[in-house]
Amino acid sequence: MEREKLGSRLGFILLSAGCAIGCGNVWKFPWMCGQYGGGAFVLIYLLFLLIIGLPVMIMEFSVGRASQASVIKCYQNLEKPNQKWHYHGIAAFMGNVLLMMFYTSVAGWILYYFVSFLKGDMTGITNTQSEALFGSMLSNVPVMVGFMAIVVVLGFAILCFSLQKGLERITKYMMILMLILMIVLAVRGFWLEGAKEGLIFYLKPDFREINGNVIVGAMNQSFFTLSLGIGSMAIFGSYIGKDRTLIGESINILVLDTSVALMAGLIIFPACFTFDVEAGAGPSLLFVAMAKVFNNMAGGRIWGSLFFLFMFFAAMSTVLAVFENILACVREITGWKRVKACIICCAAMLILSLPCALGYNVLKDFHPFNSSSAILDLEDFLVSNCLLPLGSLVYIIFCTSKKGWGFDNFLNEANTGNGPKVARCLRPYFTYVLPLIIVFVFVMGIIGYEFADNFTILNWIKGLIK
Repeated sequence: MEREKLGSRLGFILLSAGCAIGCGNVWKFPWMCGQYGGGAFVLIYLLFLLIIGLPVMIMEFSVGRASQASVIKCYQNLEKPNQKWHYHGIAAFMGNVLLMMFYTSVAGWILYYFVSFLKGDMTGITNTQSEALFGSMLSNVPVMVGFMAIVVVLGFAILCFSLQKGLERITKYMMILMLILMIVLAVRGFWLEGAKEGLIFYLKPDFREINGNVIVGAMNQSFFTLSLGIGSMAIFGSYIGKDRTLIGESINILVLDTSVALMAGLIIFPACFTFDVEAGAGPSLLFVAMAKVFNNMAGGRIWGSLFFLFMFFAAMSTVLAVFENILACVREITGWKRVKACIICCAAMLILSLPCALGYNVLKDFHPFNSSSAILDLEDFLVSNCLLPLGSLVYIIFCTSKKGWGFDNFLNEANTGNGPKVARCLRPYFTYVLPLIIVFVFVMGIIGYEFADNFTILNWIKGLIK
């Protein structure tokens, strides 16, 4: 099967950034920032993006470009005879599938809120009704399954076209529109009465707020926002040529990804301080809190529609990118044409996404961790706290160990082309320090993952053993 190629460098940057940009940027980052002290969290988050996210991204791109294959085949093209690195390719493929099993439902929530604002269903509702709306959405089976299905079908319908005419073209338009919407919404926020207080909270670090929880939270967010470790980036590395070095391309993607996260805060925090909405409201900040904001804002129907359209573009960019990764793996294994693979993968993803969509209604009595947890929490935990850090650790060891691909091979691939180079003097950091940081992230994500007061995943595992 002849390997498809992207049509332009811009397409590669926007596709890769689109994979990284998603709910982690525009949903999770703002509420974590609100809970962890604002500017202090942002400062530490940016630091960890540079020392963790950037090196792992370069490695994942290098493996993809050198192998010219999807994650399920890339190790087979680079590993030495009788080595077993390709087992991670299978785990990474499963990680992409598991990610989409719950991500499609979250994208469906965002689409539902966009449609509701656009139709005017949100106009004039009280704060109490705004809080009840989210719960009623979760309990409504046709809404949950229907909007999830729209996301899945729309995603694979776009991918039915060739790589350049489908994924690359649509993502370019969608990302450009998303950036324009972000700027419009951020400028609107600057004119709100509480903009000054919101921006001070968001952008001025208060070093008294820095503690262990802030550091660990920023470390986890900086790591997980880029979706590294399951080959979501490697696939786009396999679609590009060797005319540019990979550190330069990775920096461009990192800057674009970070800009979206920071812009989301510029949109949300001035509005929170203007309309007296708790900035540290947690995961409900996007849906419940922002619905309250737009209901109290002049022209709220229009601004709410634009906000959730921007959110949907962000979520959909990740859906398309990960669907393409899944599709590439399936096509390499089966040899199917793109359209046939899209139809079969679409049907499979609709079925696999049902447990999450039904987890708050039909399957609401299934609680994997505590009485308030749902299937989404289990799927998210397995991806975010297990597969992403462990997968990144595998990439690091593979790229730096003599028993893997080796640091010299990695360095040659990363530095091929025009642009900045990875310095050889960084080898000790890549080989020894970075793996220790990733292990720390993984361990803290396991033992510190709280599901209820005084309850952690460690206690849950102990309970299973007993």
